[in-house]
This record gives sequence, structure tokens and C-alpha cells, in this order.
Amino acid sequence: MWIDGVFSGGGVKAFAFVGAYEVAEEAGFKFRRVAGTSAGSIIAAFIAAGYNSKEIFKLMEEMHPSIFLDQSKMIYHFPFIKWLTLYWRMGLYKGNKFEAWLKEVLKAKGVERFSDLPPDSLKIIASDLSRGKMVVIPDDLVYYGIHPENFSVARAIRMSCSLPFFFEPTTLFNKKSEKCIIVDGGVLSNFPVWLYDEENQLPLRPFLGFQLSSRADFYVSRRIKNAFDLFHGLFTTMKEAHDAKYISKYAASNIVFLPVENIETANFKLSKEEIDKLVAIGRKRTKKFLKHWTY
Repeated sequence: MWIDGVFSGGGVKAFAFVGAYEVAEEAGFKFRRVAGTSAGSIIAAFIAAGYNSKEIFKLMEEMHPSIFLDQSKMIYHFPFIKWLTLYWRMGLYKGNKFEAWLKEVLKAKGVERFSDLPPDSLKIIASDLSRGKMVVIPDDLVYYGIHPENFSVARAIRMSCSLPFFFEPTTLFNKKSEKCIIVDGGVLSNFPVWLYDEENQLPLRPFLGFQLSSRADFYVSRRIKNAFDLFHGLFTTMKEAHDAKYISKYAASNIVFLPVENIETANFKLSKEEIDKLVAIGRKRTKKFLKHWTY
């Protein structure tokens, strides 16, 4: 049965998606359209390119931290340069190796540009800090004078995964030749379930959302006691506010919540035991959800 899928951001916690995808495959579901933010964009793109769950697990298991942690060699010899790099380049790591790895993996399935995928099959979320707007790739690329179908899928994923201060942001120029700084899609929409909301119309097909947190997280009030709590609350509200009403709307019927809070988002040195645990959470929670899912 054909369905649509949405995958949230969450860094290395995305291993839980592999277990969830495996269970969906075993249940006979195939994804016609997929969307994702940050780490979710990686899984979504792999699915759109034709990778099955076992292939994706192997790819992610073979990922080495060096793919992500590509600092300048000078940083190792002169530590103070790290802070100069962060100030001027706005990120500790370049992200070039990560993008090159993505290109290689996608090319193995014959996918380089969005034109290599079925129309409308993949949507990736990024954030334009210069304009203060969300960017849905490939659709919104026309604003930057770019033909959507000609854009690199690997570059789109890299843009969506550009965690502020961790990865250097990417740059686009709009039609007015103004420089636009593009960062992690999770800054403005970490879980884009709204993409497939048809409002008062019947949906084209059923969809499933996979969220890397527990359901309770979206219904807990935050206590603000000091400036640190205030900053954290501001950032969290900014990240979740746009998605909140859609999560509330679909929580009971279309969202699989995967509670993986004990893993750090940017811990690229997960042990085999931690990876297996994340995959197991994805399997267990999705099996439980599908037993009662009415589509």
C-alpha cells in the first residue's frame, strides 16, 4: 500500500527511523512521497532514492565521525583558530565531506538532482536566516533564481542539516543578488507534518509521521527560572511553535513518537550498543502503532 512519510530532525537519533522504516516495509507499506528536516531529510532522501531499510542501516552504520567533523588542519595546531573560525565562518565544521558522502551514496542509486526523482516525491526543509523564512526544497528554490529540478539533492540535505554553530551555513543569492544564509531546517520547522495537511480536502493517501521524541514532550509546560531557561525556552518555542498545532492535530492518528531523549543529537561517536538500542526503539514503537492504525 502506498503512503506518504514525514521524518523529524534529531541528529544521530535518526537510527530509530531505520527500525521504524523496517517495520513499515514488513507491513507492506511503500512511500510515494517523503519529507524531512535535518537528519530526517537524510532518511527521506534515501527512501526516495530507492534504498530499503537494510541498505540504509548498513550505510548509517558505516558512517565514520570524520564524515561530519571536517575541521581545518590549522585548528588542530592552533586551537584559538577554532574560535576565529566560529566567528567568521559561523560553524566549526565545513560539511564538505558530509555532502561528498551523500553525493556518492545517492549516485549509487542514480540520483544526483531532483530531476532524477519522481516529481513531488521528496521535500526537504531548510531555514533562510537572512529572510527569516522557511525554505521548502526544491519548490522554493525559484525565489533564488534556481531551477528546482536542477538542484543537487545532496546539497539540499546538507543545507537542511547545517546545525547552527556546528556546521558552516550554506549561501544562496536571491533574484536581487542579496546574500542569504541557509541553516538547519529544524530552526523553523523540525517536523514538517504540515506539508501533507490538505485542510478541508481529503488527503491523496494516508501518511505517517515519525517524531524523535515522546508524545508527552509536546504537552509539558516549561519552567522559566533564569536567563538560561529563558534562552532555551525562546529557542525551543521558535523551533516548535510552527509545527505544534499540526502535531496536536495528528498526534493520535498519524504520528509515531520515538522516545530517544537520552542520546545527544550531535554525538557522532555512538557505540554499536547505542545504535542497536535506537533501531530497536524504532521497531518496537512502530509495531505498536501499526497494530491500531486505521488508515
